Amino acid sequence: MKALEEKIRREGQVRPGNILKVDSFLNHQMDIAFINEIGKEFKRLFADCNINKILTIEASGIGIACITAQYFNVPIVFAKKKQSINLDGEQYTTKVQSFTHQKTYDVILSKKYLGPSDRVLIIDDFLANGCAVNGLIEIINEAGATLEGVGIVIEKGFQDGGKEIRARGINVKSLAIVKSMTDHDIEFEEQDS
Repeated sequence: MKALEEKIRREGQVRPGNILKVDSFLNHQMDIAFINEIGKEFKRLFADCNINKILTIEASGIGIACITAQYFNVPIVFAKKKQSINLDGEQYTTKVQSFTHQKTYDVILSKKYLGPSDRVLIIDDFLANGCAVNGLIEIINEAGATLEGVGIVIEKGFQDGGKEIRARGINVKSLAIVKSMTDHDIEFEEQDS
């Protein structure tokens, strides 16, 4: 998605530790008109899939997933990173290592919101090492649901997460794949439309 690449170049900031900061439009302050275009693009990319639920992980993926869900006309469910008194009944749980926060979370999803009849599209803001996506895939598998695909806004192609997930035959579509980044430049991989 060329418009996304241009926006990343214009507004993104590279930070030490391979951190790409895009909080001015994606995961702190959200440019809703732009995220609306992201939602339309995910609908185009996964139009042939029989999706009846979108799954993400809190927190940054929620807004993107909500806007995307309106184009599929399906509900979104998100895995929580903290137990709360509102979570009742049986739950799926897995552990997920956050690249950005350098922390391991116990990720929780109520079993009443995901089951064998669900055909799921995972949506998230970033894919680096693949820990969050792999955790969500574990939950989908445990639920007996079907994974239709994974939609990622920004993939760090120089890290192995995307390659490893694709090697398992999973349909991963990233709107922008960062090939390399320095303080002065961000280079993107060429992609098929």
